[in-house]
Amino acid sequence: MELSLPLRFSPPAFSLISQSPIKYFTDHQTSTISQPIITPKLTFSPPRRTNRFVVTAKRKKRIDGVSEELNLIASQNLDFAPARRRVRSAFVEVQQKLDHCLFKFAPTGIKTEEWYERNSRGLELFCKSWIPEQDLPIKGALCFCHGYGDTCTFFFEGIAKRIAAAGYAVYAFDYPGFGLSEGLHGYIPSFDELVDIVIEQYKKIKGRPEVKGLPHFILGQSMGGAVTLKVHLKDPLDWDGVILVAPMCKIAEDVKPPAPVLKVLTLMSRVMPKAKLFPQKDLAELAFRELKKRKMAVYNVISYDDQTRLKTAVELLKATSDIERQVEKVSVPLLILHGAADKVTDPLVSQFLYEKASSQDKTLKLYEEGYHCILEGEPDDRIFTVLNDIISWLDSRTSLA
Repeated sequence: MELSLPLRFSPPAFSLISQSPIKYFTDHQTSTISQPIITPKLTFSPPRRTNRFVVTAKRKKRIDGVSEELNLIASQNLDFAPARRRVRSAFVEVQQKLDHCLFKFAPTGIKTEEWYERNSRGLELFCKSWIPEQDLPIKGALCFCHGYGDTCTFFFEGIAKRIAAAGYAVYAFDYPGFGLSEGLHGYIPSFDELVDIVIEQYKKIKGRPEVKGLPHFILGQSMGGAVTLKVHLKDPLDWDGVILVAPMCKIAEDVKPPAPVLKVLTLMSRVMPKAKLFPQKDLAELAFRELKKRKMAVYNVISYDDQTRLKTAVELLKATSDIERQVEKVSVPLLILHGAADKVTDPLVSQFLYEKASSQDKTLKLYEEGYHCILEGEPDDRIFTVLNDIISWLDSRTSLA
């Protein structure tokens, strides 16, 4: 699931929560702990007395349907990767038994592999692959860029298996600071560096023997759409096609922060870049159309759902502004998929991208009544329709190749 980061600046208090309908930014092991570790929530004390900020506790929501022991495990402070990895291990079996079509009807016979590797920056990244069954020829490689409140596991497991069953080798990894990879949880010190990390990681993937010489595609969802677009803009000839699902790629003028506000935010981000100063609204109600599926989002226990870190917010603003300035340079074969009723990222922005991109081969699909998470939170038939649209588009491009 992607819980994008919406923007609205309402003086005198700054907020990253928009009330506008146009919003941008989105081995089994059990461990026990004696008591939950609380993640701090930052608030300001009254300025008439002191400029010091006060830390108050933010309690995590209780997860229904699991034991007290698992709730204690899930309530750990997830700032660093070892804790996130322990929590994920404890919940793997529970996640696989959820009553969701992506889990219940996942194709069998898919070869999966999980591994950790250090990149050139010394960061340990969690990686995963889904390879078609042995007798099925591989048509191409699909690399995935996840969203801000998402990971490369959980719901994406079912998505990846269905695409792999259609003949594609699927690869994904968690960004630094997200999911099971090293780094401070939810912290993006530089969006451009994140893009470079993605480029480096997927260059290695494209050299793997099972996909070397085959067509290579990249899929980005919500904030991952912004990552994907910047990857393409940096290396325009490096991909045979780009797929964007509810992409974050432009901020509407009526929700863009005024220049003085952005200047203040930028200055503050230099002083305390990792501070969680902006409240993060629970966007599950806006992102998932089906209530039953919405309730399952909490089971992705290692996704980032705390307040937005100051530097992260500034970097997301800068990234979308940069994409907006260069949107006409998008030249790759392009598939854009968006729920027509999405109130997290606006489908009109996907229309803007479709119209402005210079790609000769471009397709825009809007799904009536669809919310933000069209691959996870819609009725089953809609989810499979979107997946089939992705596979059909891939098939037509690989046959052309």
